[in-house]
Amino acid sequence: MTEQTVVIDHGSGYMKSGFSGWNAPQLVLPTIVNYGPCREDPGPSSAQRRLGLGIDLLHPDTFSYPIQRGRVLNWEGVEQIWSFVLQKHRLIHEDTPVLVTESPLKDPMERKKTLEIMFELLDVPALLLADQMEMSLYATGFLTGMVVDSGCGLTRVQPFHLGRPIWPTGKLLEFGGQDLSDYLVKSLFKEDGKANKLFQLQTVDAVKMTKCYVPQNLVEALDYRQNLPSGYDDSNTYILPDGTSVELTPMQRLAPEMFFSPQVFDQERSSIPQAVLDSIHACDAALQPQLMSHVIACGGNTLYPGFTRRLFLELAPHYPSCTDASVWSHSKRNFSVWLGASVVAHLSTYKSEWMTRKEYDEK
Repeated sequence: MTEQTVVIDHGSGYMKSGFSGWNAPQLVLPTIVNYGPCREDPGPSSAQRRLGLGIDLLHPDTFSYPIQRGRVLNWEGVEQIWSFVLQKHRLIHEDTPVLVTESPLKDPMERKKTLEIMFELLDVPALLLADQMEMSLYATGFLTGMVVDSGCGLTRVQPFHLGRPIWPTGKLLEFGGQDLSDYLVKSLFKEDGKANKLFQLQTVDAVKMTKCYVPQNLVEALDYRQNLPSGYDDSNTYILPDGTSVELTPMQRLAPEMFFSPQVFDQERSSIPQAVLDSIHACDAALQPQLMSHVIACGGNTLYPGFTRRLFLELAPHYPSCTDASVWSHSKRNFSVWLGASVVAHLSTYKSEWMTRKEYDEK
């Protein structure tokens, strides 16, 4: 069962899939679908629209995200993505079991719908549903630690002891990369309400990946950048696809500060460091130093330059007696959930948690 398992990790922003045992997913797709008009039978109803993956360049305003804030809002879209993924992998191995990661929200109706689609519509021989935070832990090789996962729609904090989550000390914050994107869209295009939405998203994604970083001290970073002469620092300049040059403001480049000082961006929510501290404080006092020495950063937002260092600087002063406080990260931490699931697919300890098609039919 485990030698040729397809591992699917579906998030609000991206779907990652591939065969277990690999050191990276073979397919990474935006979790985006589009509803284009059907030429044969045009009309307004969903039955008369054509469902496709990604963004249709001919109809760029028809796309949507079937998963938002960790919740599935459009099962038809999710089914379309899963069907495409399995079709690709079945070209190599026709009849393979499937491991699907699930959000810590663990909505019973979502779990039921997942089983229904996988067994009845996609005809998989066996299925395992695996907790995303637990998979991130296993990706590091640790059994005890504090997992901090910040993705597109959610930021989650969960302590583990000997491989098991410590309930109910986890924290779930409904903010992530999409909130940073929203801020940059409003900031960069505030005077251009007619700008193409696809153009806006592409520009913001490029700025996030190439220009944004987390300062170690916001006040000092702002003071430094605000006192630079205009045009002095070439890294402040971004060239739009049409050739237009845009000078980024200090706050646009420091936008990931949102994860550490949400109040600066008029957001009434806890920062990531505060959520981590609250979660650790809720655990047994004897366990807290061990959790502080194994804070595990994962998810796409933790890739911003300066993120892990800043997280350490925010946490360490609260535990001065913990001399080995540390924040662990690796270069593929945006794939941590998938990598952990790739390992779990081969573990005999999870054998009893697999469900076969026969067991599903009997139940």
